[in-house]
This record gives sequence, structure tokens and C-alpha cells, in this order.
Amino acid sequence: MILLKSIPKIDKFVSNKAFEDYSKTLITSISKDVIQKLRKDILNENIDSFNEEELIKEVKNEYKNITSSSLKKVINATGVIIHTNLGRSLIDKDAFDRVKAIATSYNNLEYDLKEGKRGERYAHISKVVKKLLGCEDVLIVNNNASAVFLILNTFAKNKEVVVSRGELVEIGGSFRVPDVMNSSGAILKEIGTTNKTHEEDYLNAINENTSILMKVHKSNYTIEGFCTEVEFKKIIKIANENELIDYYDMGSGHIIDLPYGLQDKEPSVLDYMKYNPSLLSFSGDKLLGSVQAGIIVGKKKYIDELKKNQLLRMLRVDKLTLALLEDSMKSLLLNQKENIPTMKMLFKSQNELKQKAQELKQMIDKYCDCTILETKTVIGGGTTPNKKIPSIAISINLNNYKPNKIEKLFRNKNIIGRIEDEKFLLDLRTIQDDELNTIKLKIEEIINE
Repeated sequence: MILLKSIPKIDKFVSNKAFEDYSKTLITSISKDVIQKLRKDILNENIDSFNEEELIKEVKNEYKNITSSSLKKVINATGVIIHTNLGRSLIDKDAFDRVKAIATSYNNLEYDLKEGKRGERYAHISKVVKKLLGCEDVLIVNNNASAVFLILNTFAKNKEVVVSRGELVEIGGSFRVPDVMNSSGAILKEIGTTNKTHEEDYLNAINENTSILMKVHKSNYTIEGFCTEVEFKKIIKIANENELIDYYDMGSGHIIDLPYGLQDKEPSVLDYMKYNPSLLSFSGDKLLGSVQAGIIVGKKKYIDELKKNQLLRMLRVDKLTLALLEDSMKSLLLNQKENIPTMKMLFKSQNELKQKAQELKQMIDKYCDCTILETKTVIGGGTTPNKKIPSIAISINLNNYKPNKIEKLFRNKNIIGRIEDEKFLLDLRTIQDDELNTIKLKIEEIINE
């Protein structure tokens, strides 16, 4: 076939001047794929002509697609502060700059400068956390799921863990407490019913093979109405009286008291530390407002046992995580919540949000029909299930487009908003101050396209 014979040879094709500033290895690999596809299309009679300029353009586009970063900055205008799909908590820019010097140079991650010998990586953060929380010791792993798994595997392998049926949660990504227990080697002992669990249920479940009395935070649902659950302080008491370990998987523990009446519903880590628990674990990148990490605090004798588990080497965190988490913990210790972006957004007043909304409205008024609205949003990340907080949003109307189309136009510009009551909204609670002008410029681009 004449068309097949006109397909360029790979070595000659990749020598084209159009590719002289490109990686020869990658261009060659892409070109082989493009030309192979071309050959198939000709044989299948899907095309009856082609030209080399089109092939060059196709190869260049694929080269750009491969070498461009897939992970991109977006503007979170959903109002959901701890947005699981958008990277959860933000890292403070000044904190990142402070840590950058450590991450880009050699450091004393596992070296004791005072003694001149090998040290422990967790020592860098332990003194700050112990002072902040009043705990005996702390251990950091790569996320809270790891913390749960490590604790169960260390103390309850082939032993029973008592958990209320109303707390056998499944969270995002099909993470199920029963499945994690099974994988860790622990034996699940369910007690109570979905809506009611009593102290005697824990007492009646205890036997010679019981290891842990465990409580799990209901991260993405609530049980309302005719319901009862046992407070963790009572579980601690029962565990102490029966020489067992008490453990609370808090999921998203916080340290600073929450606004909008949420504190009564979601006690802090400090509230639970008053009862001297055996073990608590919680996430670093949720209400704590720091990096992804699983933070385990509690009695030193149990933390020491966790450190001996060989699994810890697979679950441990690196220097960057430790340095950023230590910086966040110091800010919390000094009550500088303005240094924690998650807390800063959460504590923004309605008046502050209205002022920011008015500023943005003035910037974009001439490009679209927009209205400032009072609304409600959620904190997100499974932190405060079914609890909403007040917020301020701007509804956007472009050319009388339907909300779904407007949402897509903004999403194509990496601005993620939400649709509510048949309106496309930009929620000011999660829009950063330095992003207002970017939103204006992106709206200009949308209008001019």
C-alpha cells in the first residue's frame, strides 16, 4: 500500500529539527507509539491520508502531556476547609520556608548532637507534644490508618478487641474498621446494638483473651434519636479496673477548642488526656491543620512496645513530615492559631468573610452577574459529622448558563466551587486572600474564550 510506504522511519522522524530541544529518549518512545497507531489506522482503513506536520504536533502534545505535572494547584471555593479530594489541610507558607532549609540540607534526623551518636527520629517532636498534651510519650506514623493498624497488631494479635457495633465505621476509600482488625490479626468482639451500647456490654464482653477496649470516632455519620453510647472516660475506667488497654481512634483530633458550638459535640485531645488514657490516635492533616501523619499519644510503656514492632519501619515518617509537624505543634503550644491555615479559615467571622466577598464582587461585577449570599458549609474530612458552620458565598451567573456548565468552566480553570439551590457558588471561607485576583483573571479568560 502506497500510504503504508509513506510512513516515516523512526530514526529519521525523531531527527527532525522540531524535536531538537526535547529529550531524544522520550521523543523516540512517543514517536514509536504514534507511528504504530498510524500504521494500524491505515490497515483498518480508518484514515486515507496523513502528513508529517500532524504527526509532529501529535508527538509534541503527548510529550507535553507526559512531562507536565499532574498534581496542580487549585483554588478551593467549595467552602469545605478540610477537603479530602483537594489535599486536606494547607501548610503555612512561612512554616514551609523554615522547614525548607532542613529538607534541602543534611540534618540530625537520627543523630544526637549532644551525645555524638545515633539518635531517635521521634525525639525531635516528642518534647513539644508532651508539653502540649501532657502525655507520657508520642509516636508518629504516616497516617491514622497506620496508627490503628500498628496498635492492633502490637497489642491484639490473636486477641479480642471490644468495639461497639455503632462505631464499626467505613470511611472514604472503603477503609473499614472490621477489615483493618482482621488484617492486623486482631479478633473483633462486637458489643451492643447499632443505636445503643451500655457499660455492662463492655463488662460482659471481657474474658481471658480480651486485650483492648476500643472506641472509634464516627467520622462521617451520626446516630440520632433513641441512642446511647459509652463515654471514653468510662471505658478508661473499665479498662483500668480489668487491667486492659483503652484506646480511642479519634480520627481527627483537635487541640484548640472549636467555634460555633462544635466543642460540646467534639471534645479535644486535651479533654481526653485529663483521664490519662492508655492510647489515643488522630490525624495530623485534619483538625490539627498540619501534614499527613498518624499521631499516637499515651502511656510510655505502650509507646515503647509500639516502637519495637518491626512494622514501624514500614510506617514511619520522613524528615519533612517531622519538621512540618513539629512547627505546627509549636504554633499550637504557643496558641498561635493564625499560623495554622485550617484554624485561620475556621475562625473567620461572618463580617470578615462579607468584607472579602464584597472585595471580590467589586473585582468581577463587570464580567458576570454575581450576588453575595449567606450560606452554610461543613468543615470536612470526617471531622464533625452532620454539623454545619455559617459562611458567605458569591453566586455566579454567566450568560444565563446552567449551573453545571458554569461549574465546568470554572473547574477547567482550576477553580473548584459548588452547586447549591440551582446556583453555582464560590464560598469565601476557603478562598485565600491572595487568590481573589487570580479568580478575577480566570473569569476574564472564561468570558473572552
